[in-house]
Amino acid sequence: MSETRLPRTEWDERYDRDDYVYGTEPNAFLRAFADRLPPPPARVLSLAEGEGRNGVFLAGLGHRVTGVDASSVGLSKARKLAEQRGVEIATVHARLEDYEFERGAWDAVILIFCHLPPDLRRKVHRGVVEALRPGGVVLLEAYTPDQLRHGTGGPKDPALLYTAEILREDFEGLEFLHLQEVERDVTEGLLHRGHAAVVQMLARKPE
Repeated sequence: MSETRLPRTEWDERYDRDDYVYGTEPNAFLRAFADRLPPPPARVLSLAEGEGRNGVFLAGLGHRVTGVDASSVGLSKARKLAEQRGVEIATVHARLEDYEFERGAWDAVILIFCHLPPDLRRKVHRGVVEALRPGGVVLLEAYTPDQLRHGTGGPKDPALLYTAEILREDFEGLEFLHLQEVERDVTEGLLHRGHAAVVQMLARKPE
């Protein structure tokens, strides 16, 4: 785990409670497409990992998972959840503004509801492309602007919401195995609950 000490964030405040605000089960899109990831023990990077539900799930499948998040409180809960499930995940306490991607190092990168301002979003997404090894994949789910009609979770700022077109531009050079905007019921803890508008992506780096 990184020893970098960051100021306490709003995410620390959000996660500083006994229960898991987004639940302890993995994101439904990740669960459904987990068999499309490289076979375990793949080296998997999970960005904005939060309280660990997705990284712990992947570790349970045999993957070698590193979760990155700006919240030390979230990552502490992630390690606790991993211990409870009898698996191990590595954690890095870092803001994505500062995180340095290791070029060609990862078999898969996971971004679940990782909503970023446009300039940072483009920077991080290009970093993800560089970080993937040839044949590696990125799996992403995020809310679209249509989510503002539902009010069942996610950012209220339209600039933080994604579309398939945005992702196609950000991840140019990858082969899109799955890319669609859909509406689905999301039941993930207390804060993601109800009918939602999302974009889902699975893309592969050419070998």
